[in-house]
Amino acid sequence: MSSSNFHDVESVEQFKDLMGADLERTSLLSFWAPWAEPCKQMNEVVKELSKKYESVLVLSIEAENLSDIAESFDVEAVPTFVLLRGHTLLKRVTGADANGLTSAVEQYARTTPQALSKTDQAPAAPPTDVGAAAAVPAAEVKKTETEEELNARMKGLMNQSKVVVFMKGVPDAPRCGFSRQTVAILREQGVEFTSFDILTDEDVRQGMKKLNDWPTFPQIIINGELFGGLDILKESIETGEFEGVKAEL
Repeated sequence: MSSSNFHDVESVEQFKDLMGADLERTSLLSFWAPWAEPCKQMNEVVKELSKKYESVLVLSIEAENLSDIAESFDVEAVPTFVLLRGHTLLKRVTGADANGLTSAVEQYARTTPQALSKTDQAPAAPPTDVGAAAAVPAAEVKKTETEEELNARMKGLMNQSKVVVFMKGVPDAPRCGFSRQTVAILREQGVEFTSFDILTDEDVRQGMKKLNDWPTFPQIIINGELFGGLDILKESIETGEFEGVKAEL
């Protein structure tokens, strides 16, 4: 039996209601997917933690079904765990790290946190490698593009082939479940495509959201224009519309 502080999130509205009920409460967001084997073990760990630390609000979120929430927390792999207090990011744990997650929950369930960041927006990931702090990010040393130059570069990328997928990772090694599903479906449909890994270029990642007025990834580009994302692809196949799209490629 689940403890009263444990909730399976089924909608964005439910998520907002639960998170907004008490902004002083520590929350643990557990992002998982049914196809990822490590999630099965970690889901049990999360349930046990919810029983042990009843003061912590524990939200279990199936990342692919609630992609808006997953995207807002920049979830790129599952399992991913985010500890919050209100809009304050306390800790981020990625992967099947049961000891690391347990230690983090124990620390922040009992102490007043030292905030890593505070914002009215969805929190970003804290540094995971202290040694990396000394490195100069490539974005700081490369020439800054104007918006016009960036748009021109993105248009070029969108027209590199008839079908281009802007995704997290590469087709043979996707970095999120949405990208993995998109690649698998396009291959099943016999569609030839090229891809661009948005994790390698933050300017393109943010610019594509604005250029196409589409906030999530993957983005499927057909003949230089946005076709849609994973949900649109699935829906067009179910309705038979995608057969007509393929006929024009």
